[in-house]
Amino acid sequence: MAIEMRQQMKMSQQLVMTPQLQQAIKLLQLSRLELQDVVRQELEENPILDEAPEQEEIREPEQIETHEKEVEPESASNDFQEVRAGEETRETDWDSYIDGYNYSAGEQYYDDEDRPSFENLLTKKSTLSDHLLWQLSLTRLTEREMAVGAEIIGNIDEDGYLRATLDDVAQACVQVSPFRQEMIAWSGLVPDAQREQISEAADGFSESVLAPLAQVVLKRIQEFDPIGVGARDLRECLLLQVASLGMGGSLVEALLRDHLKDLESRRYKQAAKVLGCEVNDILEASKIIAELDPKPGRVFGQEDVQYISADIFVHKVGDEYVVALNEEGMPNLRINPLYAPEAKSSRAVDKKAEEYIGEKMRSAIWLIKSIQQRQRTIFKVAKSLVKFQRDFLDRGIDHLRPLVLRDIAEDIGMHESTISRVTTSKYMQTPQGLFELKYFFNSGISTGEGDFIASESVKSKIKELVDAEDPKRPYSDQRLAELLTVHNIVIARRTVTKYREMLRIGSSSERKKHF
Repeated sequence: MAIEMRQQMKMSQQLVMTPQLQQAIKLLQLSRLELQDVVRQELEENPILDEAPEQEEIREPEQIETHEKEVEPESASNDFQEVRAGEETRETDWDSYIDGYNYSAGEQYYDDEDRPSFENLLTKKSTLSDHLLWQLSLTRLTEREMAVGAEIIGNIDEDGYLRATLDDVAQACVQVSPFRQEMIAWSGLVPDAQREQISEAADGFSESVLAPLAQVVLKRIQEFDPIGVGARDLRECLLLQVASLGMGGSLVEALLRDHLKDLESRRYKQAAKVLGCEVNDILEASKIIAELDPKPGRVFGQEDVQYISADIFVHKVGDEYVVALNEEGMPNLRINPLYAPEAKSSRAVDKKAEEYIGEKMRSAIWLIKSIQQRQRTIFKVAKSLVKFQRDFLDRGIDHLRPLVLRDIAEDIGMHESTISRVTTSKYMQTPQGLFELKYFFNSGISTGEGDFIASESVKSKIKELVDAEDPKRPYSDQRLAELLTVHNIVIARRTVTKYREMLRIGSSSERKKHF
């Protein structure tokens, strides 16, 4: 069979996503804070795009007009006026006074808009490592011990535990010791009589010498604040705290040292039998252990605070619910008047510059249209959610309705994938609280009356039953299933177990309290 090349015409249909469509889809699934970052970046990179002055009234998505009104910003006078001695004044512009004041004859402080104001000059929060290094600097240790101590502190995690062995600490100190490396390098250039002395000095920074030294330095660090820091496991951490309370040799120390597993499994009788004491004594010691801190370093934690800003506000006005989008912090975009078509036609423009302006003009227009389309879509989805979840807004979580993406998609005439993107990282402020839009979508569970109830309502009922139970006699999963039947919620025991684990609620044996 001969191989030959030929041309063939064929017609077919395929979906092509233009860059503009890709941008619209990307903006649709961004959160409000992420969208603000994208807009700010585009304002910096695109000279055609401009931020219009703030308007007094917030426009709803249905009222967005394609024609941009140009409003010149009002000029404000911020001139600094010096206050003379003997003059009486009712108000003093302290910001201008501080900015214009010279602190010394040799230094001059110029007016700089980028310089932060004085009230924003805050100190950095001290970390656990900074706190331990500060205490180490106040300790009377040799230079070698200081180096070992700094290496140990560098291997302590945020919870306060040492995550490296002492051999690893000693090895790290040997590798980074410039003094030892320098002596080894010089040992080959000196006579044999002096080489032995240099070798002995270098051995002072060897791993075999630093390993026992690291043990001594670790004991000193374990005396630092907070108590329990520098421990290598939970048992050692709690024992350090017990020793600081002066309870060495007590029943509490014996429980932690030899019966920690029994305490975790609540085998109090077995521990009392081995230690030769009463069960009540074990319970009293357990109370003291429960008050100890298993993570002493968390008080210095610097976890990033995740702020949630509502994208949608739902207010009840009379008997109806009003939906409004949160426009705060969102720039009002427009085309820069300097590059408007009527302004551009009045002057000659270079061909390359015209191509560049045209490209940026199309990018700016598509961004504005994509943001407007995003706001309109979110507004439609929010109104549809309010319509479906009216009972929840009126009476609370027990009346949350089972809902899927298809229901909203069919109601507003959009695809399910679009609804999924809209509900990603979007939050709605309602009279019942702040909720993510995905919270309103959940499966339904049949009730004894033939209706359906949302899975979130079932979880809320399980949590309510657990909170009201007797701590000494907690409900089992089977008992919870029976109690839910009283409320016309018929589910299996394994379903109760699944929902309980999703709520991060322990089993009945873990919830049981003996004291």
